[in-house]
Amino acid sequence: MAKKGRRMGRKYSYADQKNHQHRLLWIILGILAFFIIYSVFSTLAFSMWVLENGSMAPSLHPGDRFIVSSYAIYSYIPGFILERRNPPVPRGSIVLVDMNKGEKPHFFYRILDSVVRFFTAQRVNLLAEKDYLFMKRVIGLPGDEISMTNYVVRVRIKGSAYNLTEFELTEQDYTPDIPQMPALWDSSIPFSGNMDLTILGENEYFVLSDDRSNTNDSRTWGPVSLGSITGRAIFRYWPLTRLGRP
Repeated sequence: MAKKGRRMGRKYSYADQKNHQHRLLWIILGILAFFIIYSVFSTLAFSMWVLENGSMAPSLHPGDRFIVSSYAIYSYIPGFILERRNPPVPRGSIVLVDMNKGEKPHFFYRILDSVVRFFTAQRVNLLAEKDYLFMKRVIGLPGDEISMTNYVVRVRIKGSAYNLTEFELTEQDYTPDIPQMPALWDSSIPFSGNMDLTILGENEYFVLSDDRSNTNDSRTWGPVSLGSITGRAIFRYWPLTRLGRP
């Protein structure tokens, strides 16, 4: 009886080990499937973004973290033309602008990058996106006539007889940081905060930093195309004290 009990114990132990291995395999496959789905979803639909500079102060701060809806998914929908949305990018919204003029990273490399950023809480990435992705606010839409005086933009919408300030044309509540410039500063350069009348083309958007002393925006780039706008910030999830719509 003792020998039979030992044989049954060894048999049970072996079966239990096999079941344990199967459970472990399914757990690993489940985790792998989750991150594949997450990576594809975050690449095509939503992604996380960390603001690393003060270009959007005082509305946004360095270290703020956002969920950004991506426009990349629309390029995979047959017959879908983003430009036909009215407007495809709302006035006053905060967007990511891609100023990379070189070759785009491969789709699967972007998926791997999203996994790395997920595991490191956005602290490590494989792509040098911060070198060419910029978070800006949309001020002018296609067809607008825009000008700037003392860092405040005035807009005349196509077909309208009136010029309005940028604040009167959007429901977004924001206050730009207006720098104090020397009185003799040359008004012909973007740093002065003055800009002559510009008429935006059919597919052109004018984007600005909220910190108007930061000129890394349409004042130096010129208007950007819709294809250069990769996504829109829709929710700030960190810090918790400023949780909500940016």
